[in-house]
Amino acid sequence: MTPAIKITGIKSYPVRVGVRNQLLVKVETDQGLSGWGESGLTGREKAVVGAIEHYREFLVGQDALQIGRIWQELYRSQYFEGGRVLQAAISAIDIALHDIKGKALGVPVYALLGGKHRTFIPTFASTGDSGNEGAVERAQELRALGFDAIRFFPIGQDSRDLFEPRESIAPTARLLNKAREQLGDAVVLGIDYHHRLSVAEAASFCGKLDRGVLDFLEEPIRDETPEAYASLRTMTDVPFAIGEEFSSKWQFLPYVERGLHQFNRLDVCNVGGLTEAMKIAGWSEAHYVDLMPHNPLGPVCTAATIHFAAAVPNFAWLETREPERELGFDDSDFFPVQPRLEGAVYPVSDAPGLGIEVNEASLAKQSFSFWEAPHLRRRDGSVTNW
Repeated sequence: MTPAIKITGIKSYPVRVGVRNQLLVKVETDQGLSGWGESGLTGREKAVVGAIEHYREFLVGQDALQIGRIWQELYRSQYFEGGRVLQAAISAIDIALHDIKGKALGVPVYALLGGKHRTFIPTFASTGDSGNEGAVERAQELRALGFDAIRFFPIGQDSRDLFEPRESIAPTARLLNKAREQLGDAVVLGIDYHHRLSVAEAASFCGKLDRGVLDFLEEPIRDETPEAYASLRTMTDVPFAIGEEFSSKWQFLPYVERGLHQFNRLDVCNVGGLTEAMKIAGWSEAHYVDLMPHNPLGPVCTAATIHFAAAVPNFAWLETREPERELGFDDSDFFPVQPRLEGAVYPVSDAPGLGIEVNEASLAKQSFSFWEAPHLRRRDGSVTNW
């Protein structure tokens, strides 16, 4: 029986690294082992720090190896359970505990999740443009780098954060039709509409695409109402990729059970960590839903998601931002050991734990910078979705 490894402290680092904030969480133990996790609630990091401080009060002194039991206590031992803030905090802690347990046992995290299905992780990359004509050229550059799955973004957001959904539909469809023609049939093409459309607008958009152009349509509408997705599902045969905002297995329930989507955009840093992600993965496998994890954060998130992707059979592609220009959030000064692409795939690390190193001293010197996502408006002044 493995001796208990007691939690002695939990530290949060909400810091600006490169072009964005990251919320990194370190769990310390009495055996000198520590683990790192990351929270994914971008733009609301301070709220998550508060939740972590509450959890720390009763986690100190507990056995860090009892990951599943700790998850249940974090989720169930409060009246107002769940929600995106609390689940983002649970996610970071859960990932850090997996890092600790892997190091304690001398095994990579994927071994804790059932073992390795694959030796490398296929990825998809994004054009990085706001849907303009340069996106096709960027897609050709990505193709030359070895990417055979590429994601686009819609046309229409201007420098004043003005966005008219209806005006976006036709030019974006033309862009994608052109991309398919120039890139050929062998490339997987998708677009992230970032839930900016209504059901009617999304149906109109799909109707303007040539048949077979899109392999996935990501987040065409908001997810609060599964019935809206059920309605849209009857209007198009384009596969849907949704779920990056979901914060629990229960939020996935109607989508998986009713066959409303084909790709889960699960985010291990928002959904409840690796513990919750593995439950959703098995459930998805039973319904032939593939996993296409959301991965827009930093190297800790990427490392955790690589281990998750290695350990599940129903995996498609992992999002990577590594080919994007001048992001700076994977700076080696902060993360001296981190996942690196080899061509268009991530090798799976066999090092104990997550297989990363974090320069805590460098993080401690970084400040936090408040950031707001764009507040998009239509021409009439009304607010619309970002």
